[in-house]
Amino acid sequence: MKKGEAVDKRPTGLVFFPAFDWAISPTHPEREERLLYTRDQLFEEGLMDLPQIREYQPRLAGVEDIARVHFCVPDVESQATEAHRIAAGGALTIADALMNGEIKNGFALVRPPGHHAMRVAHGNRGFCNINNEPIMVEYLRQKYGIKRVAIIDTDVHHGDGTQDIYWHDPDVLFISFHQDGRTLYPGSGFTHELGGPLALGTTLNVPLPPGTTDEGILYLLDQLVLPVIKEFKPELVINSAGQDNHYSDPLANMNFSARGYARLNQKLAPDIAVLEGGYSVETALPYVNMGIIMAMAGLDYSNLYEPDYRGEEFTESRGRLRRLREVVEELRPIFLNREALVARAREKYGSVARRERRIYYDTDGIDEQQEERLYLCPDCPGLLTIDSRARHRGGQKNHIYAVSIPLQGCERCRQRGLELYRENVGRAGAPWDFLYLQDRVADNYRREPGGRLA
Repeated sequence: MKKGEAVDKRPTGLVFFPAFDWAISPTHPEREERLLYTRDQLFEEGLMDLPQIREYQPRLAGVEDIARVHFCVPDVESQATEAHRIAAGGALTIADALMNGEIKNGFALVRPPGHHAMRVAHGNRGFCNINNEPIMVEYLRQKYGIKRVAIIDTDVHHGDGTQDIYWHDPDVLFISFHQDGRTLYPGSGFTHELGGPLALGTTLNVPLPPGTTDEGILYLLDQLVLPVIKEFKPELVINSAGQDNHYSDPLANMNFSARGYARLNQKLAPDIAVLEGGYSVETALPYVNMGIIMAMAGLDYSNLYEPDYRGEEFTESRGRLRRLREVVEELRPIFLNREALVARAREKYGSVARRERRIYYDTDGIDEQQEERLYLCPDCPGLLTIDSRARHRGGQKNHIYAVSIPLQGCERCRQRGLELYRENVGRAGAPWDFLYLQDRVADNYRREPGGRLA
């Protein structure tokens, strides 16, 4: 805080939703105890009695809130259980409290998590069906007129779903730092993944070497993340707050501590944090969550330690620091020169950019083949169409065609998108099962049966 700057005395808002009735399996690491131990510790330490903390109750996210972000196959109700909708609704509750001026910042401690759920959702991948942060961000943009947002993903796994949703959106800065995808699920998140042709440089990925410590991650924050955020000038900063970089997490190989997480959130100063991963249920999550909450609320966390904490183990090796410096030196110029990158992309692609991908849903055993077409526009982020074919483990097949008109879409692109949709409604012999329209300009979302089911 700068000298003479007024102290914001509003509380930090919290929402807890442990989702008692949702689990992948009874012994799965993504289970309700992830939040129950945290809640117990916060009450034992007396944090919930402090005036700096205000608790809110979650609500149910609407079908339209989810359809604003996802093409759920076959429909929203099939992919988003009540637990998923309350988890997303917890983030919406914090968003409303922030925008209404009731709180200075907020933390939605909710499950199930979401950051591996992509724009098209055929099932569960990486423990995720729908993506809580984009659902919240798009709600904020639609209801409150927010335009520019920065999402910083601190989960140990690459936030590939959030990246996919904002791949073509130049008004959302997405930065993910995570354990190197060559060593960990989902095997993506490399420095060359920079965004779509009209949004190049607004996606930045930092693959961290296994074993990276507090010193290394905070170096990255100071040298790359904070300067880029300052240059981007977002209206809101969101922390996609995965906690599985912790040294005791069973699903990864990093060396971050609870105090490191607290320091990160103090420096990042997010307006809203939303819980993602973190599977060291007893020995890490209560301490990490408490550290994040204390940092966001402006409380002293200097005496916060895990029982087995050893400070000398959290300094960085020369080799890892050298690698992090190289990444910073690679990505900073890319972000600063993003307009030139977009201009070159326009020349390269002309009027239409195509992207073909294969996506695997590890939890549900679904294999998806997807083709995107982005119709490049000089006046907006462009009209997007998606042709997606999925084969399920049991042999079931789904084929969808989707038209997405962006929130910032110009009238020409909107009319072209509506025409594409109308041309295909009820089209005889259409190869797909379902046809979708996502008209973000009018906040209108439709789904029709395709020719294969008609």
